[in-house]
Amino acid sequence: MTALPAHILDEIRELPGKYPQPRSAVMPALDLAQEELGHLTPEAMTEVAAALELDPGYVEGVATFYSLFHLEPIGKHHFYVCTNLSCALRGANEIVDHVRQAIGVKEPDQVSADGMFSYEEVECLGACEFAPMMRFDHRYHYDLTPAKIDQLIAETKGAISPPRSPGRSAAKPPGGDAKTRIRQGSNQPQSSTAKSESPLPDPPQQVGRGKLSSPLPDPPQQVGRGKLSSPLPSPPQQVGRGKRSGPAPNKKADA
Repeated sequence: MTALPAHILDEIRELPGKYPQPRSAVMPALDLAQEELGHLTPEAMTEVAAALELDPGYVEGVATFYSLFHLEPIGKHHFYVCTNLSCALRGANEIVDHVRQAIGVKEPDQVSADGMFSYEEVECLGACEFAPMMRFDHRYHYDLTPAKIDQLIAETKGAISPPRSPGRSAAKPPGGDAKTRIRQGSNQPQSSTAKSESPLPDPPQQVGRGKLSSPLPDPPQQVGRGKLSSPLPSPPQQVGRGKRSGPAPNKKADA
């Protein structure tokens, strides 16, 4: 009897074809095994190595190097709470204390009495601007507070339904969105205010890339390097050192 079911092993065998090197498939293969079993057993890592045709020692080395892989049983829902500098300055230690108290454990990787929860402190997860934050059930959760932790635990237990998120789309303006108003425009009478409004002028038509239909005046034509088509007046011509081309004024004879 194998530790991993047949469909997981078949999926693992297909992974090397998606990467330039077969070793690149080790981490997604271990992730599949951990998702199936909850943690990585020695038998599961051996089967992953056989499916990928790799040395078992290499597969075990990858599993022991990365903290997101677990060699001991953890809760079905695991809190990865960042306690690095940015999150620590924003109250991550208090969040860890609250998580520990809320799920009823005393130390990292200890499983709650119902088998549902466990936690650990991790290094930076790359979302410092949203500190304090954590990873939970393959999702990031930002700007954590004790109330958010309690709500998340209640939602996971099924006590309450998670609130619907509006996402990134903006709320529709009164009367529906722009496309709806355009489709309904021919069937709806226009108000007197709308009739009295004068339309905005059309924007200037563009011809080509960045060119207007009414082009700007051409700059002065240059001839040669730094010379304009309308040259500047010539300076007074000098003959010799310090002598002007015109005669100097006559000096009065000595008395």
